[in-house]
Amino acid sequence: MNWVFLNDEYISADQAKISPMDRGFLFGDGIYEVIPSYDGKFVGFTPHIERLIKGLSEVEINLNYERSKWLEICERLVAKNGKGDLGVYLHVSRGTSPTRFHAYPENIAPTVFAYTFAIPPAPNANKDQVRTYRVRTLPDLRWQRCHIKSTALLGNVMHFQQGFKDGYDEVLLFSEENRLTEAAACNAFVIKSGSVATPPLDSQLLPGITRFILLDVLKKYSSLHVAERAISKEEVLNADEVWLTSSTKQIAPVIAIDNKPVGDGQVGDIWTQAQLLFSEHQFDYQ
Repeated sequence: MNWVFLNDEYISADQAKISPMDRGFLFGDGIYEVIPSYDGKFVGFTPHIERLIKGLSEVEINLNYERSKWLEICERLVAKNGKGDLGVYLHVSRGTSPTRFHAYPENIAPTVFAYTFAIPPAPNANKDQVRTYRVRTLPDLRWQRCHIKSTALLGNVMHFQQGFKDGYDEVLLFSEENRLTEAAACNAFVIKSGSVATPPLDSQLLPGITRFILLDVLKKYSSLHVAERAISKEEVLNADEVWLTSSTKQIAPVIAIDNKPVGDGQVGDIWTQAQLLFSEHQFDYQ
């Protein structure tokens, strides 16, 4: 049975029902999170939950769940669904209101939904086994609050679809100033002459948890030069290596951009070093 959590109940997925008047359905008025787990062990549990709680606060959704409550939900869902390699999806909408009205309604209870889904096994630092990515570049046309992990993802979906329909695995997005922001569903890193760089956090990109862990691990355990700074499109196109990071991909090497090879078109040595360290320390952030 595929178990899900809905408003304090653990039920089968086919029994889960949410009102069509839920503001998550009508407005995309909600916050979500995805936490990877491998054989019951979570990666970055605490920073994921901290980001979820911060997002709820930013959009003024009041939910009195503490970290311990979220941990209980995640652990029970993973156990009920057979452990293995599972992502846990957490979704909180503002709740159901009898009237469709743009302003936040008062005195309604948030809708809380969670379920698990299969994810690939945790990557290892093997160049011959890692999945590589081919991406295209696009101007970033999304809203200016991308730091909020909102369930209203249409802008990201449309950008991803632009690449997907033409056979690309992802897209890299650039601001009006031709500065790298992120990908449709990932953060991005650029490597040149042994230096690792990623755009600084602002309202144009999501504060990714894999991004956070990777930066922390590289600064603590490697001799690489690591920087958070503005990155031009020219730098991206002339990089030795480019990586995508996300909770379910970890560190994904990009080997081609707009059908032109990144570096020599092969997975780079810096990626191997970074993935080795990430794999070693991925469970340190509980």
